[in-house]
Amino acid sequence: MTPKEVIEFAKKNDVKMVDLKFLDILGTWQHFLVPISELKEESFEEGFGFDGSSIRGWQPIHASDMLVVPDPDTAIIDPFIEVPTLSLICNIVDPITREPYDKDPRYIAQKAENYLKSTGIGDTAYFGPEAEFFIFDDIRYASDPNYAFYFIDSIEGIWNTGREENPNLGYKIRHKEGYFPVMPSDSLTDLRNEMVQVLISLGIDVEAAHHEVATAGQGEIDMRYDSLVKMGDKLMWFKYVVRNVARKHGKVATFMPKPLYNDNGCGMHTHQSIWKEGKPVFAGDKYGGLSEIAMWYIGGIIKHAAAIAAFTNPTVNSYRRLVPGFEAPVNLAYSSRNRSAAIRIPMYSPSPKAKRIEVRFPDPTANGYLAFTAMLMAGLDGIMNKIDPGEPLDKDIYSLSPEELKGVPQMPASLEEALDALEKDHEFLLKGDVFTEEVIQTWIEYKREKEIAPLRQRPNPYEFFLYFDA
Repeated sequence: MTPKEVIEFAKKNDVKMVDLKFLDILGTWQHFLVPISELKEESFEEGFGFDGSSIRGWQPIHASDMLVVPDPDTAIIDPFIEVPTLSLICNIVDPITREPYDKDPRYIAQKAENYLKSTGIGDTAYFGPEAEFFIFDDIRYASDPNYAFYFIDSIEGIWNTGREENPNLGYKIRHKEGYFPVMPSDSLTDLRNEMVQVLISLGIDVEAAHHEVATAGQGEIDMRYDSLVKMGDKLMWFKYVVRNVARKHGKVATFMPKPLYNDNGCGMHTHQSIWKEGKPVFAGDKYGGLSEIAMWYIGGIIKHAAAIAAFTNPTVNSYRRLVPGFEAPVNLAYSSRNRSAAIRIPMYSPSPKAKRIEVRFPDPTANGYLAFTAMLMAGLDGIMNKIDPGEPLDKDIYSLSPEELKGVPQMPASLEEALDALEKDHEFLLKGDVFTEEVIQTWIEYKREKEIAPLRQRPNPYEFFLYFDA
């Protein structure tokens, strides 16, 4: 839409308020609202002011004034706010220089798309994330100097087989048996269907929805792939819709990678491919029907996986999921059809248009704009340097002996390791000025100071079980 068309769209829908949404560096949507009378055609150039020092990882207080500039192409009627409200995703601009803000994740993704075109390798990078989530009935947690706990509950939880529910009707999902059971075991079909319908009403194409492997309400809804920035936008709407539909029904949704012990966590398997002039660059006659360019792209992902993990798996909790023996892959190998490999080549269709790779280690706490960009930059580095990914590993990797796994690189075992890797290996992210040194250092410092250090100081309840009588 043009700015004029947005104004007309708002009038047609009797809009009363305008919701200006933007993303902080960690991946949380922020917003403020203005009356529709404040939205003019010139607003799409002049923007609206806000305090950038109150946003995590952004401006110092002595240089706090920033602008949100609405993107007219993102105009949607918000499906949850009671008063008719126009939602606009915004870019961040410096009010003095009028330059885009380097710490705006959406701008970083926009620069990545421009960099791809400048390389001549392709003109469009497509991404299709599969963001898994849990829907719980109750969540309580606290941490103080003298105690810490969390408590999760779900009507589906296997631990509730003996609970007094007046009456307890059974059909609790056993650990690791949540993949595809019908109702009444799958108690969340109607809820997921409502999420799908809201997504479709927003113009987001959905391919499938289903229960996932874990007990206690794990689910997945798959969006159809789209270009990098557009999919970044859609992933934010996806999380917003899932959380708000759940809350509407008195439940709570979380994208936390590992909220439950001893069951599968939530991943965000990310399908990706590059196209040029309407043709798939990844289709060819190499392994799995891929092109040589696609194989080099895989090589770049494998080479830089430890560094990009700081963006694709950006929380301490992310590494509770990335452990051997569960579906989340820790071994950096590639294979066709093989879900135990970190990079899978889907084989559902022989069509060249369907040729893509699926990177399976990311999780949905990631800031989508940054995670997609980091993977694209790693893959492009692989293409430009013709990085050989080595031989495929067409075996159940989880069943291999340590001797057989010798030489197969692994994902970092902690966020601290991932940040150390990013600190040492980030030149590939700086190409085309896509990421900047300041962005990378801000990310590393924030994660170390605000997440790793506070968690390092706090005892875990299980430590009392192990060590109290030592």
